[in-house]
Amino acid sequence: MRTLLEFEKPIADLELKLVELKKLAIDNDVDVSAAASSLEKSIASLKKETFSNLTRWQRVQLSRHPERPYTLDYIENICEEFIEVHGDRNVADDKAMVGGFGKIDGQTVMIIGQQKGRNTKQRQMRNFGMPNPEGYRKALRLMKMAEKFGKPIVTLIDTPGAFPGLEAEERGQGEAIARNIRDMFMLKVPVICIIIGEGASGGALGIAIGDRVLMLENTWYSVISPESCSSILWRSWDFKEQAAEALKLTANDMLGNGLVDGIIPEPLGGAHLNYGLATATVKKVILDTISELNKFSADERISQRIDKFTKMGVFQ
Repeated sequence: MRTLLEFEKPIADLELKLVELKKLAIDNDVDVSAAASSLEKSIASLKKETFSNLTRWQRVQLSRHPERPYTLDYIENICEEFIEVHGDRNVADDKAMVGGFGKIDGQTVMIIGQQKGRNTKQRQMRNFGMPNPEGYRKALRLMKMAEKFGKPIVTLIDTPGAFPGLEAEERGQGEAIARNIRDMFMLKVPVICIIIGEGASGGALGIAIGDRVLMLENTWYSVISPESCSSILWRSWDFKEQAAEALKLTANDMLGNGLVDGIIPEPLGGAHLNYGLATATVKKVILDTISELNKFSADERISQRIDKFTKMGVFQ
């Protein structure tokens, strides 16, 4: 059964009525085409109105939808072949960070991303998409491997943040993220970063330094989550909606502030309603962007990358 967010329920109620109407027509052999057509128009109109006027908090809720496609779903749908590479060659294989070589329409790329779980067992194994230091070190190892073989890098970002546990700090969580940020600036191959869900804090930034940083329409990207911001400022999670508004963390906000390079549209209602269309759109954007970036030399890309990020946050 589909998981419904509060603002999706009126649409779902109309869709249920449409299903019941069609069943009634079949059971009683009556023509309800006019009524069904009217109801379909009402559903389409309500959908358009609802999803064009979402609040920032509602966008955050959509980004966390449990049925939303995760990194491995995108990999499965856009790659003809994929070979996952494991381990950081130092401590462990972090299951919250996945990556490997994939082939997209004949173009070999290195795809790296955070992976959440669908059920309790998977969420525990994937640590709810929160990587440890070895996850970031694995990601950097794979990036260096891609650079060695001259293959473009695609990162898919979806994390509530890097794991904040004591063991992670003891193993150098901050250093691992900082090293990734530094070294990603100097990668000689094209780097495309796409936020597919949550983009929280340094946990997201650790794989988000690229020539093009893109966001799906219903995602967020911020230094802190609305709940954490609320708990710091108001000592309670009850003000998360106000915090989301103040943080200005949606794709439109980020693009308006010059912090990302573009927005990838989602199917009406969110990526979770149409995996095929959502992943096909991302696939086209990846191929088009690689083609665009290949026009520049490695030195030009590195220079543009550094210029883009160093301009952020500067004001007079």
